[in-house]
Amino acid sequence: MKLLSARYGGLPAFRMIAAAGPTSVSVEMTLPNSPAAHRQWMADGYAPARYLSAWDDTFHFYAETFRNQCISLAAPGLPILGAGPKDRAAHLRAKQEVIERAARAVGNRLAIQSSDLHAGHAAVEAPDNTEFINSYSGRIITGFEMRSGSQDAIASKVMGAEGDPPLALRRSIDKGMALNSGGRHVNYLEIYAADVEPAAMQPVLQYAAQMFTASSH
Repeated sequence: MKLLSARYGGLPAFRMIAAAGPTSVSVEMTLPNSPAAHRQWMADGYAPARYLSAWDDTFHFYAETFRNQCISLAAPGLPILGAGPKDRAAHLRAKQEVIERAARAVGNRLAIQSSDLHAGHAAVEAPDNTEFINSYSGRIITGFEMRSGSQDAIASKVMGAEGDPPLALRRSIDKGMALNSGGRHVNYLEIYAADVEPAAMQPVLQYAAQMFTASSH
């Protein structure tokens, strides 16, 4: 990471890097979180304090190593909740604590995002974090990554319009750009290259760009 920063950290095009800490299958902040997995975490001695401490180290490392970049945190959460309640309210408090810790380490360069934006329905549907991420819009940097591209039949259905990639992407963009209660929307959208290159998608990309330039949000 330090070599990466030394080589590319001064380039204006290098705007953001995702913080990768104790995760499972990607840089998104996820770990096995079934009841059985939770019991195993606790049996192996993994407590919330240990997990958060590891992420604190991650946040500070990225903030110090990439001084010219925003540091993004995808799908913030805390799967290891300890011995207390594990209801929706407990998970929400845990997610908020993670973001507070990240903000203390990274400051105003922190960005939070969900990497699962889609307007349709997936065969395996994860909890929708759209409203949670957008609730922070206007306070810190927020954004969404699309769940996938929209170019094949299955993907376009998941993204919001089976067989119509431009409409599928547009519907997903509209969902992601919804205003929160404070009248603010997210700061960025990440769109797959497969949806950026086709000529038929260009009007949709222009539509999205205008949504950002039309407001000061």
